[in-house]
Amino acid sequence: MKKVIVVGGGPAGLMAADVLSAAGVAVHIYDAMLTVGRKFLLAGKGGLNLTHSEPPGIFASRYGGRRQQIEPLLKDFGGTQVRAWARALGIDTFVGSSGRVFPTDMKAAPLLRAWLHRLRHPVGAAVAGPGVQFHMRHRWTGWRADSIDGTELRFDTVDGPVLAQADAVVLALGGASWARLGSDGAWVPWLKARGVAVAPLLPSNCGFDVQGGWSEYFASRFAGQPFKSVAINLTTLQDGSFQRKGEFVATATGVEGSLIYAASSLLRDEIIRLGQATFQLDLLPDMAAQRVLAEVRHPRGSRSLSSHLKSRLGIEGIKAALLHERLDKTQMSDPDQLAVAIKALPITLAATRPMDEAISTAGGVLFEGMDQNLMLVQMPGVFCAGEMLDWEAPTGGYLLTACLASGKRAGQGALAYLGAK
Repeated sequence: MKKVIVVGGGPAGLMAADVLSAAGVAVHIYDAMLTVGRKFLLAGKGGLNLTHSEPPGIFASRYGGRRQQIEPLLKDFGGTQVRAWARALGIDTFVGSSGRVFPTDMKAAPLLRAWLHRLRHPVGAAVAGPGVQFHMRHRWTGWRADSIDGTELRFDTVDGPVLAQADAVVLALGGASWARLGSDGAWVPWLKARGVAVAPLLPSNCGFDVQGGWSEYFASRFAGQPFKSVAINLTTLQDGSFQRKGEFVATATGVEGSLIYAASSLLRDEIIRLGQATFQLDLLPDMAAQRVLAEVRHPRGSRSLSSHLKSRLGIEGIKAALLHERLDKTQMSDPDQLAVAIKALPITLAATRPMDEAISTAGGVLFEGMDQNLMLVQMPGVFCAGEMLDWEAPTGGYLLTACLASGKRAGQGALAYLGAK
């Protein structure tokens, strides 16, 4: 019986193991953590966003510069297939108001339990394997020094180093965010040493520090509070423009949250190029600039400016505080300058937050160094899947879907390789 080692027990690794086990291959999953799916479970704490329901073309566009490489994977295992896969595990799903797809109970644990049960006890397949074997607390440390191929691996365990060998290997090691859950990027130098091209890992879907920081007053009173019903506008020389309405959160040092994450790749790349990035914040995106100016100019009599902005425009709390944070007294007292700031307040960012705080990472193993089945050209028999590949996407189900799709393709590729071998 053929044997495949899968390194990494996240969604990509589990999907590769699922494909291989169902075809009768002996699969051994090795993972550094005590249990598999740690990041998967944590990501599902607020409701597991499995995928998105939007049309395939729009869905594929979310992968930006890597659309050409990711779209073929999604054609085999996109949003529709993800929902069917969950249903086969006994998990029904629904489409939320935003188009995002969730399990009906919103939880990750029941799906993971059902999945692991199927992996350990495969049934219904034409040639069911013996069940996936799990080797926990086995931290991969590269290949045996004198091995000529990539199928002899080294692991550190509580009982000391061990060696393992298989007919093929699937690496699903994650990126470098949330290292405490197993994705620490330690694999990069080992692959590079074998001649594998790897793009630098960078934070994605991340928060940012504002240039100069917030004042102590603003940070102490408004960190953790959301900016709701706002819009950001960003234009860069190389990447074009970004404009979207939504919400984000002020942090002690800057900004984070869904609207910021959606623009994070553009903002990050602009900081890399120029040392800073600036977006325009529209505090009232549903109100025309002419009306904002008219309301600000409206006589306020004996009322304070704060009361005037609240009564005429609904600006109060964190929005009012941000105007005071970014404008001086002269600008605040000038209706024209104040109206412009309300519709386009410049927010300059100086740096991304540390990579370990990011939801995901960009960079990784270049597609150009793999074949269409995600096998490394430099290392026949070794396949890569998941977030360790060089792609990124916004939150909204796109990250998990691409991890699952690449895991399936890597599993299918390993099967084809074993058949040819």
